[in-house]
Amino acid sequence: MKKAILSIQHLLAMFGATVLVPLLTGFDPSVAIFCAGVGTLLFHKCTDYKVPVFLGSSFAFISVINQVAETFNGDLSYAQGGIIVAGLIYVAMSILVRIVGPEKVKTYFPPQVTGAMIIVIGLNLIPTAIDMSMNHIGVALLTLSVAVGINKFAKGSVRQFAVIIAIFTGILASMIVGIADFSAVSQASYFKLPNFTAPKFSLEAVIIIAPVVLAVFMEHVGDITTNGAVVGKNFLEDPGLHKTLLGDGIATLFAGFMGGPANTTYGENTALLAITNNYDPKLLRLTAVFAIVISCVGKFGGFLQSIPQAVMGGISIYLFSMITFIGVKTIRDSKCYKGTNNISVIAIILVVGLTTCYVKHFAGIEIGIPIASNAKLTGLSLAAISGIIVNRIINHHNFKKVKVMEEIIRNEATI
Repeated sequence: MKKAILSIQHLLAMFGATVLVPLLTGFDPSVAIFCAGVGTLLFHKCTDYKVPVFLGSSFAFISVINQVAETFNGDLSYAQGGIIVAGLIYVAMSILVRIVGPEKVKTYFPPQVTGAMIIVIGLNLIPTAIDMSMNHIGVALLTLSVAVGINKFAKGSVRQFAVIIAIFTGILASMIVGIADFSAVSQASYFKLPNFTAPKFSLEAVIIIAPVVLAVFMEHVGDITTNGAVVGKNFLEDPGLHKTLLGDGIATLFAGFMGGPANTTYGENTALLAITNNYDPKLLRLTAVFAIVISCVGKFGGFLQSIPQAVMGGISIYLFSMITFIGVKTIRDSKCYKGTNNISVIAIILVVGLTTCYVKHFAGIEIGIPIASNAKLTGLSLAAISGIIVNRIINHHNFKKVKVMEEIIRNEATI
């Protein structure tokens, strides 16, 4: 009974963010929850059942999924194809990490690149949240205020439920002002399999979505490192970064084939581990089973789809601002901003990422580099690749230092 209660608490911790991504992109929330559950079980299998994490919908893919939806007249099947390719890139990176070692791969993803990309991801999403909030600005502001207030003043596990509490407060306010419509709940059946859909593939969609993996690679490393610090183990060594990347990749592949958004490890559940001091991976696997079960409850899915846009807009402003803050914190904590070259890298990523996305959002003009018929490298993908290339060029001396140190270590080992 105790394990069931702890597992349900983990379910609640991940719930708000996991359903928010499909609600913002048009995917079926029930499919997203189902894919999160199965994806978590697949991850645990890939990591020898050692890492106590839960996988949920990734925020990093929201803007590129929406971009693909706009390009293909709302057909998210093409976004699924891009997500599948992203999953394959994860798998390829896991193989690469196993061959060359995690430290060498990480040199291409320093804090000035990853921190700036996380900032771009957050700031690119905020206009979407504001547009949703305009449906009823009062309800949106109330929802936002509740989430911020709980995060600021609440203590203990209550803070983990800030998103859920804020959403239900917003729903109640929506009912009072008359903008809530729950007819979908009454029309839904009690038991209904999620609306799985088949993927379609397009080079244009792949080019838009797949490069985002470059931006979330170090986010994954940070999540696994944090999880290990909480538990008191080094999961980058055992079971190994290559296995955790493989788990993320397989879970994302599965989601792409079933019709859900890409998956990623969730910090919300890691925080809950720290609060409860219970690090048993079995709890997370039980949580995954619960997620699969509730995804098949038709009325639950109907309720999720009935949440007013103003409520989702308000909570989205909160969550997307938190993503931006994480990027700023990454740069601040690493002190990479003290290097002139690093400032240049950060500036280039911000300018490319924000200019291309904001110009398209407000002016309807797509800025990008044509690389194939009807396909452009733009937005987050262009920013990520630009940052990695520019950093490699202007910080080439740092790469040489790494190689010299590796040679010294090898020589000392030989001696």
